[in-house]
Amino acid sequence: MPVDDRERAQARLILEGHPTAATHPPAGQWDDDDVGNIGYFYRQNSILVREPDAARVTGALGVIFAEVGYGSVPAGAAREIQRESVTSGLVRLTVPSVPTLVPDLIGRLDGAVGPGVARPEHKVYVCPHTCPATEPAEVPGTADPVPPLGLDAGGRRAVPWTGNDGEGVSVVIVDTGLIPQVAADHPWLAGVEGAEENPYGADGTIVPYGGHGTFVTGVLRCVAPKATVFVERAFDIAGADYETRLASSLADALRHDPDIMVFTFTSATHRDSSLHTFDDFYERRLSRRKGLVVLAPAGNDNWSRRMWPAAHHGVIGVGALAANWRDRAHFTNYGRWVDVYAPGENLVNAYPEGTYVCTEPPDAGERRLLRGMAMWSGTSFSTPVVAGLIAARMSRTGQNAQQAWDSLQRFACSQSIPGVGPVLYPGQADC
Repeated sequence: MPVDDRERAQARLILEGHPTAATHPPAGQWDDDDVGNIGYFYRQNSILVREPDAARVTGALGVIFAEVGYGSVPAGAAREIQRESVTSGLVRLTVPSVPTLVPDLIGRLDGAVGPGVARPEHKVYVCPHTCPATEPAEVPGTADPVPPLGLDAGGRRAVPWTGNDGEGVSVVIVDTGLIPQVAADHPWLAGVEGAEENPYGADGTIVPYGGHGTFVTGVLRCVAPKATVFVERAFDIAGADYETRLASSLADALRHDPDIMVFTFTSATHRDSSLHTFDDFYERRLSRRKGLVVLAPAGNDNWSRRMWPAAHHGVIGVGALAANWRDRAHFTNYGRWVDVYAPGENLVNAYPEGTYVCTEPPDAGERRLLRGMAMWSGTSFSTPVVAGLIAARMSRTGQNAQQAWDSLQRFACSQSIPGVGPVLYPGQADC
């Protein structure tokens, strides 16, 4: 079936905010009955390669350009390729406009230099695939958070959980940043620091994806109220950016010496390959941090297709449970590559005050008045539940993050739900 109206609206937000972006299949084919979903987003005319492969990929491109034709001087096309170092191990090749698209060039390069050597520069999203499972919904400003607080503001146990509070554990969340005023208005966010986010547009309304980082942080703090949290800002426009732009944000995040890193971004990719930028960062930086764990959302597309970095072998991929905490949420991605499921539907937490205008059918144009709290759904929100449980277990047992996750993973498998998979719930840090 062709791209549906909701997916079209989500894609337009990204394409309008990032003029150099494109989709595969291209926008002109979205109405083709044989197309189906949008496969992935990428930067036009950009190809990523590992540094040792750059020369032979450039040479192969020269041959390809000669085959497909390039203006009146095919042989000169290779001289117009621009080479730029993204990191010490990763290179961007910017190719001239040729009568073929980057996915087609990558397909040709797979045959010339080997599958996966050259990959598109994918666009990743702070909200899995192109959006959360829902847009933020109205709740009373006095609404209690869901999941509920493990401890109240005075440090007293507010619900009968046996988990601890995450004290002494450092967590970095890579997201849209933190809204200081919202954090100040909610006691469970006391002490959280981060790069400041302005969630309001020029017309004063809350922008799409605005407040995402603050909401995610609130969920984690409800599970681990005393964890030390810093929120890194990696996304400014439409909740999305190119994977290479994340390199500096990820490096900045590591400077806080975290025990746990929470990534709320993900991407579908060309031929379901991993992200070149994340692979490079993992090999050079993350894999060398003993005891560190990294979590990422599985995505909200209701498919089994691998999403990245959640499917990476060094990342804990988190899916979402439905509001009844027993079934798989209707929107969550799934498959053996998803490590664990946690509550992710109809969660309630801190959100900026103001008017939010819906962008997705059937609610497009609806104006919602938010009063400091919101209800939201998505695997972005089940991910901090699991991160909070790891932090809570660490503070109780003295384990490092990897050891705490190993224990929790065994317990999650022991209570697997048929048709869903391993599951964890708030309060199970003592498993």
